[in-house]
Amino acid sequence: MMSNKRIQELELVMEFEKVEECFKEVSSWIENVGRKRLKQTTNLDDSLEMLLQAQKQFKEFDLVASEYCKRGQEALKKMNQWEDFSFVDVHSYRAKLQAYEDQLEEFCTQLDETRHRVCETVRLYEFFDKVRQGICRPEEGVKS
Repeated sequence: MMSNKRIQELELVMEFEKVEECFKEVSSWIENVGRKRLKQTTNLDDSLEMLLQAQKQFKEFDLVASEYCKRGQEALKKMNQWEDFSFVDVHSYRAKLQAYEDQLEEFCTQLDETRHRVCETVRLYEFFDKVRQGICRPEEGVKS
């Protein structure tokens, strides 16, 4: 029984090391690229044209960021099997997994919030642009 328990522990450690490589890559991208790009969208430009350009750039970033979020979430799913094991040795690995999960969840939430904010800002600017054009046109007709 002890031998089987040790073999299971070793298999989990080997699986964790594979998954950890994926997490390290995702985590590194989040810290070195993802968070910086999200900060760049904090102050959106004041013109509709510039805002549409920022939205286009964000959409390109969003595709890549969403892929990293997906990869991280898939790696977490692989490690769900750890919930069935109550080995004392596994607790340090669970702590690492929890840290990765927290980082991933926070970034994905920020990504979703930024996506929504950019979309809503563009919609608002488009609305104001239509209103402005509607106000300017009647004035031009009155001047004629």
